[in-house]
Amino acid sequence: MIGNSSFLSDLFKSLGEKLKESLASVLPVSVIVILLSFTPWLSLSSDEMWLFIGGTLMLIFGIGLFNVGADMAMTPMGQYVGEGLTSSKKMGLLLSVAFVMGLLITVAEPDLSVLAAQVGTIMNGQLLIYTVGLGVGLMLLLGVMKIVFHADLTSILLFCYMVLFCLAALLMDNDDRWPLLSMCFDSGGVTTGPITVPFIMALGVGIAMTVGGRNASENSFGLIALCSVGPIAAVLVLSSLTSGPLDFKIPDYSMEAVREEGMGALLLGTMGDVARSLVFIVLFFFILQFLILKLPWTKIIQIIFGIVYTFVGLVLFLSAVEMSFMPVGFKIGQSLASQNPVIIIALAFIIGNVVVLAEPAVHVLNNQVSEITGGEVSRRQMMMALSIGVGVSIGLSVIRVYYGFSLLYYLIPGYILSLGLSFLVPKLYTAIAFDSGGVASGPLTSSFILPLVIGACMALKGESSVLELAFGVVAMVAMTPLITIQSLGFRSVVSVRMRKNAAVRRILASKDEDPIIYFE
Repeated sequence: MIGNSSFLSDLFKSLGEKLKESLASVLPVSVIVILLSFTPWLSLSSDEMWLFIGGTLMLIFGIGLFNVGADMAMTPMGQYVGEGLTSSKKMGLLLSVAFVMGLLITVAEPDLSVLAAQVGTIMNGQLLIYTVGLGVGLMLLLGVMKIVFHADLTSILLFCYMVLFCLAALLMDNDDRWPLLSMCFDSGGVTTGPITVPFIMALGVGIAMTVGGRNASENSFGLIALCSVGPIAAVLVLSSLTSGPLDFKIPDYSMEAVREEGMGALLLGTMGDVARSLVFIVLFFFILQFLILKLPWTKIIQIIFGIVYTFVGLVLFLSAVEMSFMPVGFKIGQSLASQNPVIIIALAFIIGNVVVLAEPAVHVLNNQVSEITGGEVSRRQMMMALSIGVGVSIGLSVIRVYYGFSLLYYLIPGYILSLGLSFLVPKLYTAIAFDSGGVASGPLTSSFILPLVIGACMALKGESSVLELAFGVVAMVAMTPLITIQSLGFRSVVSVRMRKNAAVRRILASKDEDPIIYFE
């Protein structure tokens, strides 16, 4: 009884802390929307306002519950699987499980379903989902091999992005399919969502710590980065091979559509989606527990509690996003862009700075980075770098909509810069940066920011330009953190060099005739 009481006490204490964090994360976005509703730029009816407030409360509880569940279940499950399979010395089993897990988890990822639904008029949704899943499965297999054999992440990423841009060039030559380019790059960001990130990151940690080596901490990062590349390549190939008219129609983003569907139907549908997402991970874990892991029941009970928290948290989070944040995002973009494009560009930057705070997987990444690096890269540094990066990316995306130029004008220089920085900064920063790009582009990006940019594009360019110009914002959100986080590493390198130079100058300026110099 004492043990159960202590467990429940710790559980409620953790939940209280996570709810405080989620309140601080969601509040800035909500305050911006509410303040806008009191300006001439945005008009929300009383029903829409109450629906948004209700969605905000659901979002707060959803993120809090999810973060508790990630700490109790998703992260430990991934780490136990990585450690157990690596310790078994069965390389074929490890690689097979990595591929199947990558495929099945991605197929059920809620973020991907959101993207598939928004492009359903021009591409078969199920075909898109399974193509993306195949890309993630193959790249997760490659990522596990990279950890086991201590391969250099920068070299792998350099090769992968060269292949990506070659595939993009081939698609650009296709007169009928080139407008799909932005959507192809968006597919890489939406795959690494709240279900996959905690599990895959912990899987990498479990494998790297079991394999060991001098740079085990650095080696544990990189799986999310590779799993973001695979879907882009797969969808670029799919887009080049398919044919047919691109008669894109935007979905119904109005709150009236939500009310017609009904809250009950919305919650039931979301529960089904989340259950399908979790069942594959849970089923695989318990099969491995029975065959290989053999963990004590105390840990299994904790994981079961965590799975329940994860499930309830994601249902609340995704329902809130669909019923209120998606319609409000579209309305903000359309209303502000039709009145003053400068306002929507400035607002896009501000919203981008705060919206990343509400992404569930970002908190998982920040905690893991702080723990693995021993505080060398703090949660505060990570959040600042991600916030600035996402704000810049969304502001640039709205500028692209206004002037109507190709996404490649951003992506090619951006990836050249980020890959160039990877040769100048510590490898740890590069691995963290490329992982963070996939994590930052989570469900709130695809369900709030993307509708906002689509709304702005509708007002500025019309529906016919949405596919080419509005899509691509998720890809931008996934790219800019690569630059901002590696800039942290570059600043660290420069400051260390400056301190060394200052120390040398002090020694040379010493009045002592025979100074004793110790070299480390």
